[in-house]
Amino acid sequence: MDYTYEEIAKMIDHSLLNPVMTDQELEEGCRLALRYDVATVCIKPYYLKRCAELLAGSTVKPTTVIGFPHGGHTTAIKVAEAEQALREGARELDMVVNIGKVLSGDWAYVRQDIRAVVEAAHEAGALVKVIFENCYLQDVHKIRLCELCGEVGADFVKTSTGYGTGGATLEDLRLMRKHAPPHVQVKAAGGIRTFDQLLEARAAGATRVGATRTVEILEECKRRLGQLASAAPSVSL
Repeated sequence: MDYTYEEIAKMIDHSLLNPVMTDQELEEGCRLALRYDVATVCIKPYYLKRCAELLAGSTVKPTTVIGFPHGGHTTAIKVAEAEQALREGARELDMVVNIGKVLSGDWAYVRQDIRAVVEAAHEAGALVKVIFENCYLQDVHKIRLCELCGEVGADFVKTSTGYGTGGATLEDLRLMRKHAPPHVQVKAAGGIRTFDQLLEARAAGATRVGATRTVEILEECKRRLGQLASAAPSVSL
């Protein structure tokens, strides 16, 4: 096996974005993320400040979403959302592109929309993942978005919000990895429910995944690594 538990755990953004999640569930989700030492908690914006308090002093980063879930907010509102999130402790931001503008081919608008959020985040030392919502796009749109994200300095390109009509596919991950510049990482979101699906996404080029079934994924990772350890031959000294 070419992975460790830490490498797999640090691929996971534990997603707490479901609109019906209660405060208690959000709090429990943050504590779960700490227990499994994942990469980040991606939480509904209103709970970000409390999330940052819970994660303080750990290696798990607080993050939230911008322009979620449809991307149709004005650029000024997206920047205002980003600035508030950064003040409240966000270390990474997942922003949705303006899907209608992408489909309209208004690339100047899309470029400026992404650039404005990237600049606000980078000024505060945070990262930006740009969500394409691939289920609504054709390959030509996805390819242009990958190129554009590279041009404006985005840190990740991301397949989906998890709330559209489709999630991450291996074909899209390979396409995005091929067309994004090397300095732009790829995140898979929507439909990563098992450890095997995470490994498939990893093999297709993803370095981060969004997940709600974090416990199941990481318990399976531990089980397989444990099996490997128990199968290793003993050495007599």
